[in-house]
Amino acid sequence: MSEILEKAVAAINDKMAEATFDSSVKFKIEDEGSIVVDSDGVRISDEETDCTLIASLDVFTKILDGDMNATEAYMTGSLKVEGSMSAAMELSSLLA
Repeated sequence: MSEILEKAVAAINDKMAEATFDSSVKFKIEDEGSIVVDSDGVRISDEETDCTLIASLDVFTKILDGDMNATEAYMTGSLKVEGSMSAAMELSSLLA
């Protein structure tokens, strides 16, 4: 497994420690793999979800570190959203 993905899973778990998330979202990180966030937690996976967020490793890292707002990334085309926009917005608010 990718060390980058393992670190990302840990970081997202930390940010969502007390949160409840009923949707399912996949982060598809170009040239790295995918992470799924749903009611069961956060894990490295490529399963089907309500929403898929697609970004480069650089953009994903900036969003996770708080250096870039997910909405800003989406509006500039750095982050692509496929599927449920409401699931994406719900997750974005939890990770902010």
